[in-house]
Amino acid sequence: MRADARRSHEAILAAAAKLFAAHGSEVQMPQIAEHAGVGMGTMYRHFATKQALLAAIIARRFTAMIELARAAEQVTDPGTAFETLLRSYLEAAEQDAAFRYAILGPDRKDWAQLAEQKTQFADIARRILQRAVDAGRVRSDLSFEDFVLITRGAMANMNPGDDDWRRHLTLTLEGIRAPSE
Repeated sequence: MRADARRSHEAILAAAAKLFAAHGSEVQMPQIAEHAGVGMGTMYRHFATKQALLAAIIARRFTAMIELARAAEQVTDPGTAFETLLRSYLEAAEQDAAFRYAILGPDRKDWAQLAEQKTQFADIARRILQRAVDAGRVRSDLSFEDFVLITRGAMANMNPGDDDWRRHLTLTLEGIRAPSE
């Protein structure tokens, strides 16, 4: 990508992230283009649809989430590794309202282009979770699908200025720990 095209691409992503976070699905492509300082032609050359733009926001965050998962996988204690993954994932999501909107928003999602990133993250998270299960640190029936439910529940409780999601997470962690802990 040429330098000017890269700048436009980044400006569009930044504007979209800010506007989606503030206004949700009401944001229209012309508003994003205006906020980014680009024309509609440039806008549509980079992102043909609002769904494609949301997918790009998710892709960017998932790249960061994969790195968080890799770091958590290096934690020696299996229970701590799982909690590190869960907390770091949610702390990253707390800072990215556009990501939360894209994950929790009402729009139907078709993010086939994110399949590889989602698979990479899920594979690492499954390994971390399985280690915690095998070590008896979490319930034996805990699955990756439960990880998804836990994170969505916590994200749904993320509101500016309060830490309710952290209480939600603490209660959830207490409920999923293995009975012997």
